[in-house]
This record gives sequence, C-alpha cells and structure tokens, in this order.
Amino acid sequence: MAAAPTSKIQTLNDFVKVHSILLASSGVPPSLYGRLFEKLSAERFDGGDFFSVEPCDGGRRRRLVLSADSLARESDVFLVDHAWTFRLQDALKQLNEVPGLAQRMAALMCVDLEFGHAEGEVEIEGYLENGIEEKVLEVLNKERNKSNQRGSGAATWLELDELGIDDELLRSLDLSTKFPNLVALNLWGNKLQNVEKVVEEITKCRRLRAVWLNENPVLQKCDDKIERAILEGIPGLEIYNSRFTRDFSEWALGFCGDIIGPDNADLSKIDSLKGITMLDLSNRCIHCLPKAFSPMAMPALSHLNLRGNPLDEISFSELLELLSGFTSLQELEVDIPGPLGKSALKILESLPNLSMLNGVSTARILEHGKHVIDSALQPRLPEWKATESLAERVIGAMWLYLMTYRLADEEKIDETSLCYVMDELGSALRHSDEANFRLAPFLFMPEGKLESAVSFSLLWPTHNICCGEECTRDFLFGIGEDKQRSARLTAWFHTPENYFIEEFKSYSQQLQSVSFSLPCNDAPTTRSIITSDRCILLVYTDIPQVEEFLTRPEFRLTTEPNEADIIWTSVQVDEEVKKALGLTDCQYINQFPFEACIVMKHHLADTIHKAQGSPEWLQPTYNLETQLPQVIGDYLLRKRDGLDNLWILKPWNMARTIDTTVTSDLSAIIRLMETGPKICQKYIQHPALFKGKKFDLRYIVLVRSMKPVEIFLADAFWVRLANNTYTLDKSSLFEYETHFTVMNYGRRLNHMNTPDFVSAFEKEHQVKWLDIHQRIRQMIRSVFDSAAAVHPEMHCPLSRTIYGVDVMLDHLYMPKLLEVTYCPDCNRACKYDTESVLGNTIRGQDFFNFVFGCLFLNETTHVTPL
Repeated sequence: MAAAPTSKIQTLNDFVKVHSILLASSGVPPSLYGRLFEKLSAERFDGGDFFSVEPCDGGRRRRLVLSADSLARESDVFLVDHAWTFRLQDALKQLNEVPGLAQRMAALMCVDLEFGHAEGEVEIEGYLENGIEEKVLEVLNKERNKSNQRGSGAATWLELDELGIDDELLRSLDLSTKFPNLVALNLWGNKLQNVEKVVEEITKCRRLRAVWLNENPVLQKCDDKIERAILEGIPGLEIYNSRFTRDFSEWALGFCGDIIGPDNADLSKIDSLKGITMLDLSNRCIHCLPKAFSPMAMPALSHLNLRGNPLDEISFSELLELLSGFTSLQELEVDIPGPLGKSALKILESLPNLSMLNGVSTARILEHGKHVIDSALQPRLPEWKATESLAERVIGAMWLYLMTYRLADEEKIDETSLCYVMDELGSALRHSDEANFRLAPFLFMPEGKLESAVSFSLLWPTHNICCGEECTRDFLFGIGEDKQRSARLTAWFHTPENYFIEEFKSYSQQLQSVSFSLPCNDAPTTRSIITSDRCILLVYTDIPQVEEFLTRPEFRLTTEPNEADIIWTSVQVDEEVKKALGLTDCQYINQFPFEACIVMKHHLADTIHKAQGSPEWLQPTYNLETQLPQVIGDYLLRKRDGLDNLWILKPWNMARTIDTTVTSDLSAIIRLMETGPKICQKYIQHPALFKGKKFDLRYIVLVRSMKPVEIFLADAFWVRLANNTYTLDKSSLFEYETHFTVMNYGRRLNHMNTPDFVSAFEKEHQVKWLDIHQRIRQMIRSVFDSAAAVHPEMHCPLSRTIYGVDVMLDHLYMPKLLEVTYCPDCNRACKYDTESVLGNTIRGQDFFNFVFGCLFLNETTHVTPL
C-alpha cells in the first residue's frame, strides 16, 4: 500500500495517492475518482434519490430499480453502507446480543415473515416440552373425530411432526390398532432412536402409503437398514422420507398433484387423476415413471416439474415420446443437462407445444439459445421453521447476502476474513450474467492510515439505464468457467442437480477402481551419521525450542549454517535459500522434497485417493478449487437419501483451525471458497467422546527414509480436548470450544498425559486401548506408504524429519485421519507444557534429545517402528 500522510486527506491528489492500490483493485473508472472523493469526504449516501427497493417473489426477496429518469454508463458512483460487519465465528453471538441487529437483518433478508414448514410439517402452537403426551393425544383425538365423521373405512392421515415423540411414546400410541386405515404418517423431527422399535411400530400399519421420518436421530445410525425393513414390511408404500419408492403410482402422483392430502387421503374417493393440471415431481428420487403417468390418466396436465430426478431407467427417446403425448402440456421444468439431454433447443424441437421451459418463454429460447435458459435458474430462497428465532433464520439466510474482505498492512494479512452485509439498497441488487451495475468493496482512510479506515461498497452503472429498469450486479464478477462459475452459482440458484450427482457418481466409481499395492518392505538402509573419526555433530537451527532443549553431548549448536552437519529449520529450504546460506548437498535437512504431498490438506487427500481410493479412515474429502461439482453432487445425493449433511471446511495450509468452519448449508460451502482455497470434508458427526467432550490425538512420526519407508511412532501421544460438552445443536456450530480441540488465541488449554487418558478412556468406554492403538498404527503406516507409492520423488537420503499426525476416533472407535503437520509445528510441542507435553514417558525437555537420537544416531528409545 502506498505511503500515507499523517494528516487528514484534503485533496483529490492525496486521496488517489493513498488509495491507488484500492482504487485499481476496485475497478472504479478514473473519471469517477473526483465524484467518489467528494461523496466519501461528505459521507453522502444519495442512492435513495436514484433508486427504489421493491418486493418480489411473493415478498421473499427484494429488487433494486432505477427511480430516476435515467442514468448513463459510468456517470456516477454511489456509496453503499455496510449494515453488519463481523467475523464468522461471532455471527450468532452478535445477533443475539446487539440490540436491533437480528430484527434489521431479518427484515433485510426477508425472513421476518410468518412462513410455513417444509413438506409434511405443520406449525403447532402452544407446544410445551413438559406436555408432550397431552399434545400428541390432542392431535390423535382430533383426527379420530374427523375419521368418525367420514365414516368407517375412511383413510386417515396423521400429522405428528415435531412433537417430541420418542420410542416408548410411539409404542404406547398403538397407532395400527387405533387407526387401522392409516395411509400417511408424518413423524418428521421427533426423537425416535431405536431402529427395531421404530420399524416394528411402523410396519404394523400395513395400509401406509407414505411415511416421513426425516430429522429423527434414528436415521443417523442406519438409514439404509430402516428403509429396507419398512419397504419389506409395507409393500404398498409409495413415499418414504419425501422420496418416491420404486412402487409409487396413482396415490403418490395425486399427492404431488394436490388432490391427495390430509383432508382427502383416499384415492378411491377421488374420481381419477384427470383433474390434475399442475404436477410437481421435483426431487423425488424417481428412476422410472409408472404406468399411471400417462396422457390418458392426466389429459389436462399443463405444468410439469421433473427437476432433480435421475430418471435413469427410462431412455431419452422414451421419455421424450411419453412427454410429447401430453398435448395440453404448456410449461415444463427439467434439469438441463439432464435426462432429456443437454440442449434446451432439442427439447423444444421434440415438444413443440411448449410455451415455457424452465420458466422462460420458448420464443426467447429459440431467439437467444442456450444463454437465456442458463440465466433463468430458479433462485434459492431462505427456508426456516416457525420455531426458529430471528437470529437462527438470519444465520440460515445470510449466505445469500454476505460478502467478505481481508485487512492487510505491510507486515501481514489478517488470518481470518471479515464478513459484511450491505444495507437495504445494496442487498436488493439481484444477480445477472449481463449486469448493468458493478459493485466493489472499498476502504476509505480519511487520515491516510489503516487505523482510520471505514468500509463501504461502491456502486456505479456500466450500461445506460432508464427509469423502471432493474439494477443488477454479477455475483461472480471476473469468475469464468475455468473457476467453476456454473457450479458456484448453485450458492444462489437451483442448478441442475442430476449433472452434479452424475459427476459425483463418476468420481466415486473412479475412487473405487483404485488398486493399491504396498511398496516393497526392503530392509532399513539408514544408520548413525556419526562416523568413527567424529564424535560431535554440528546443528544449525532457527527454532528456539531446539536451541533450548537439545542438550545431548553428541550434538552442538552452531550459528554458521554452512559448517553444520544438520540443518533444522522452520524455513522451506529451496535452491535460493541454499545459495543464500551457503548450504551444500552433503548436509542433512529436516524436510523431505515434495513433502507438500502430505502436509497440505488438499495434496494429502489427493495422495491417498490416488494410492488407495477411498479408505474408511479418510472422510470424504474434496478440493473446492477443482472438485466443486463433485461435492455438490455428494451433498445433493445425501440430501435426497435423507443422510446427514454436516461438513467441515479447512484451508489448504493453515494451522490452529484458522478459517475453519462447520456447516450443513450448501450455499455456505460454496461461498466460503471466497475466503481462500479450501478442502471440504465430511464432518465426523458422531465422534468418540471423553467425558462428553470431543477430542483428538496428536501422534509424532519420525521419518528416516521414504525409500524404503522407515518410520517410527513416538510411544507417547498427546490428547487435545474441547472445552465444552459436545452437541450437534445448530447454534453450537459457532462455538469454537465445542467443535474444535486446538485451543489458541488465549483460550483455556485442555490437555492430558498419555497414561492418564488411556486409563480413563478404557474405563469409561470399556474398550482395550491396545486394539485402538493398533488400528491407528496401521492407518499412519498406510499414509506414508501412500506417499511413497504416489510420490517416489519425496525420498532423499539426506532428509530426516518429524511429522505430527492428527487422529480422531468415531463412535465405533475407528481412527479417522485429520491431517499431517510438518516439522516446525511439531517443534513447538514443548511450548504447551515443558514439563510433560508428551506425558510421563517423555518429558518436554527430553523431546529433542530423543528425536535427534532416533533420526541421526539410529536409536529406538521411546519409539516403535511402524
């Protein structure tokens, strides 16, 4: 950043000089510099004189329109205020504590409305935790009265969602006896946990056509087992957890066509499906359409939505032929690319009677081609439950609105990004691929220093605009398909799901086809580097802990790197560093060539995937910079199948959980790419706990050789514990001390000695630690074998080093690899507790003595070969 004067900026020249880099990066035309300086100096927010904000999408969004007569291209620039600036981890806390903030943000994001529940849900007023049974009985009695009025044999539909029903209460209700004609049962969002009990009670209801168990704990344990058992026990079931079964027919079609529902649950009481004009079959996991889906059965069908279904058991030609028979069909929604092909034009050629395709008139598509259909994606609108607070609604909706930036000075860049939400005017700007406005963040430093900076966003027209026209911006300005533009638009729009699911399936098949062969276990080749004519090795280091704790007589520190036998440094030693320090090719160095293949998170996953495909000890992991379609496909398929969808995003190469986020929001996953390159990894939702708290284990691996692989595991490890009791409550995802174990930035450290932890863990969980430890050893060996197999160039005979391997256990006590940390991070082991960092076996002050003894003298004290 340019040098700044110490007094307040008063002239345009000073303004441009101080802000030259910011102005250039923002893209503001030089012709507007004077106008911008004038408005910044006076803090003039005059957008209200030119624009108006209008509701759209039924009040679920707003849009910005020009209210002035006209506005010429690059004729003016407008200041947009930032209504809320925060660091991500502080978002929920601020919303709960800052007066009026949640109310303003909820109104700005249009989530302060009374909005209904998702399919299968009903709002229940007066719900009380201590009156669960009474409320359930009230609902049942009300439905029984309705059934009596309809007469014997009438079909029953029970809405029992979010009533706190557990396994014992479900059993005591005896629904199959009290409601023998039950055809639909909604148990969404209850507390059902026992697989056998749930399956037993539901399969007693033999006439069921639909059942919803979504968001019950039991599905997190073994959803596939429950689904198989229920489908076997109820052959006539057509809807399971919002998805259609393979046996769906008229009843399910009637449900989606709004002629079957809680007040009209019996298809036999309905004349036929002939009255259906609009049919929404989106996201129903439909593989093939039944015989009931035919022009004869639904001759009046005019609007059909088939988005988000694989339809992989019906050919392209058969599907087109079937749809062409619906002569009344005017509006069609399908995935493009998808089961009907990749071209909107070809679909229209086969279905000439259509007037609308994916919400766009066929005339426009035929005139403008592919571009217009791509730009007509349906927007993602915020969803929430009536029971959620305004703060919780804002957290869910903010990913559609927030933007980010990082502060930097001449010394360093901020480790974590700042998020901000623009004011009502700025937030009303909707996306367009052909935007007529440009928007950019800007830091104004009125006194020429970062300490005085005030953040704004700048808005200026890039086209001539007339009164009444909508003002738009490109949410992904400057991002093309080389940076996954179409996939990233999924953060704001419903893009074709089938495309992403197929990308994921193809990637999964690729991983499953990997055949891994272990490197040859040749005899160890390393030996002590002390020769018969020497008794002392000179060590050069820039690491304070080594200087303090390396006290063995075989080693002596030197300040001259060019005369050292061993270089133990925190700096990456490349050719430039070697030249600067006068190093030779005969000196031992504490790093291996190409070690980035294991110490950078995206390279680590890639190395393991190439060597072993998808081993159980590595959670599904994606590089967001190159594999965004695959992770979107994985997410969508999990959502379709009712599986858990909690993910953790980690920067490629940052430690101490900096810029790491846990989320179940797809828009959040995509938007968090904007704060730097990341991996997206399936979160371990059900880890093994220690006294109710999450923990991980740091193992020290000493590497003498990568060809053959010759590694040793320190006999002791250290345990890092979270400070708070573990929970999966949504609000807890913002609690660092609940979900993370590396306590930094002044947080209370919560570590344990190895023997104490092992003894207490065995007692609490009734397990043998040796069995767990053996699985961890095998996993760690596999990691380094993978690196040796995929990257043989990593080996160097003059390299010796230590790595930290972070491990977590799941609820079945199976190890999961978190990351491999490089040497300098392990060198800081002593800083936590110089008396007993690694437990009673290895004292902190002995750490480097045993490390150097193992690596350079071939000793095996305190280590075990792997």
